[in-house]
Amino acid sequence: MIKYNVGDIVKTRKPHPCGGDEWEVMRTGVDFRIRCNKCGRVLMLPRPKFEKSVKKIIYSNTDDNAND
Repeated sequence: MIKYNVGDIVKTRKPHPCGGDEWEVMRTGVDFRIRCNKCGRVLMLPRPKFEKSVKKIIYSNTDDNAND
């Protein structure tokens, strides 16, 4: 199972009607809140639907370097 973090940028399988296919993860958990990087539209998706729609992670916002 892939771990998603707040701030990650993901590419979806289908583009948004505005033409954008890159989204920023704003909230994780049972539901995911994502924002389109092209038009700014915010969506809430259940976890299974979100995980099925993601093609790949473009940018991962990991907090591994927070203690440096």
